[in-house]
Amino acid sequence: MRMSRLFSQTLRRPPSEAEIPSHRLLLRAGYIRQLGAGLFSHMPLGKRSLVKIENIIRGAMDAIGGQEMEMPVVNPAEVWKKTGRWYEIGAEMARFVDRVGRDMVLAMTHEEVVTDIARQEIRSYRQLPLLVYHIQTKFRDDPRPRAGLIRVREFRMKDSYTLDCDWEGLDKQYRAHYQAYFDLFNRCLVPCIAVKSDVGMMGGKLAHEFMYLTPIGEDSLVLCDNCGYSSNRQVAPFVKEAPPAEEALRLEEVYTPDCKTIAGLAEFMGIPESKTAKAIFLIATVAEDEQDVEKFVLAILRGDMELNETKLTNALRAKELRPATEEEISVKGIEPGFGSPIGIKDILVVVDDLIPRSPNMVGGANRVDYHYKNVNYDRDYAADLITDISAAQEGYGCAECGAPLRMSRGVEIGNIFQLGTRYSAAMGANFLDKDGQLKPIVMGSYGIGPGRLLACVAEEHHDEHGLIMPITVAPYQVHLVFLPGKKVDTQAMAEQLYQDLQRVGVEVLYDDRDERPGVKFNDADLIGIPLRLVVGERALTAGGLELKRRDGKGSWTVPAEEIVRTVLQRISDMEAEIEATVAPIEYPG
Repeated sequence: MRMSRLFSQTLRRPPSEAEIPSHRLLLRAGYIRQLGAGLFSHMPLGKRSLVKIENIIRGAMDAIGGQEMEMPVVNPAEVWKKTGRWYEIGAEMARFVDRVGRDMVLAMTHEEVVTDIARQEIRSYRQLPLLVYHIQTKFRDDPRPRAGLIRVREFRMKDSYTLDCDWEGLDKQYRAHYQAYFDLFNRCLVPCIAVKSDVGMMGGKLAHEFMYLTPIGEDSLVLCDNCGYSSNRQVAPFVKEAPPAEEALRLEEVYTPDCKTIAGLAEFMGIPESKTAKAIFLIATVAEDEQDVEKFVLAILRGDMELNETKLTNALRAKELRPATEEEISVKGIEPGFGSPIGIKDILVVVDDLIPRSPNMVGGANRVDYHYKNVNYDRDYAADLITDISAAQEGYGCAECGAPLRMSRGVEIGNIFQLGTRYSAAMGANFLDKDGQLKPIVMGSYGIGPGRLLACVAEEHHDEHGLIMPITVAPYQVHLVFLPGKKVDTQAMAEQLYQDLQRVGVEVLYDDRDERPGVKFNDADLIGIPLRLVVGERALTAGGLELKRRDGKGSWTVPAEEIVRTVLQRISDMEAEIEATVAPIEYPG
């Protein structure tokens, strides 16, 4: 491709809304252009990189027995209603009505569709196991798109789905995906770890997320350096050490002026925050009889702990969870800032499982400037639900070995789910087993976002000058630059090299523009093609052409007659370096 004909331009400065390096650099280098919030066009450079990433994904899926297909992005609502997700998923699902009044969905995932196909195609256990996948456009109406391609509303997604006779078969295919994901992420040179995660709206038995560790990540991860335990904070358990047993003391109301926070209350009372009870008021949207119903929820946990909204949402089987307004709190007879479940009726009370083991706590009295001393669960109030609703924090004990936990940030670049029979049972996707019994297909679901993966490649591989794209995902392999000469027709030589390199299959971005050398070199650094080949009088005078790796791992002056062979060898070397990173990964079990 000649840069004089390239349908994108480099930018000297990124738009002001670009927040992180990958967003800024992909815009500046002309890989992407933004249309609206969470909506991006992939320009020719970006599209070429995405196709390469998708082909790496295809190779990994094909290697474990995958068959590629394609399912529609527009779905009739009926299939989503059969599984119940039409009612469970909130406003992030894009719904519309077609011209004849049928409810429709812009798919954000394809479990329902693949299950509907399996229901029609699978009859016998002899047809199983199967692995099918597609790479398709999705839409999720995310309320907070951010960070360029990291969090968008419209995106490409690889979904693969496994179909098995039993859980043992599912586990085998799940393990195969686990290894395949590490293989393909290594081929993209994106380091990652796998962590246990929330099954969320997908449902099922088990899930892992593959995380690229970076400070710009939105996911909080819980890691144990002692035993190797890793989990998303959304679901991470931890050791909860109960305080020493105490005799339950008499409930007392005490004057606590202006103590509306846990820190202020603990300081005023002269007690640690662990002796206080925190009351959090929320509104949960739950589905009842195919209708959305809002329920007022009072969550109680120890004052030194944080509420884990994912754990609470899952415990309530809620579609959405939001803070209650002061008006909603007051209507229930509760005083904001001094709230308590004591004496309150007709609310849903959920307490963290440490609260019943924590005697003589200090909590709200539902009266301005007053709290109760010596609050004891069961004697003074009861809960509708006792469960773990607190969030893991730095230094808490690992649930596996008891060692201190470490917190990190990460971007999710892939996920795998053991769905089991949730979808097949709901939609009647059954098969006749070898014992003659009709049984639901046991399913797994596995996703990767190529666009988000491209952003993580850019986030991991750049410097102050621009992108440093790995050879496996770079839009081109060689950036050919000619510098006008006075004694030598460098342009004619560059034109010939352009043809010769293409003839042997090298992907070349040829800077044939009438620009200053500094502009050409700056653009080459910004775009980040792995190899830069310069045709100029200085290099020719020195005995050849200048060949340089963008990552700084080599620079050579190569005789003109040897340049094609040398370029091919350098490309092969770079590909071999990346392939050497692909290795077996121990499955955690």
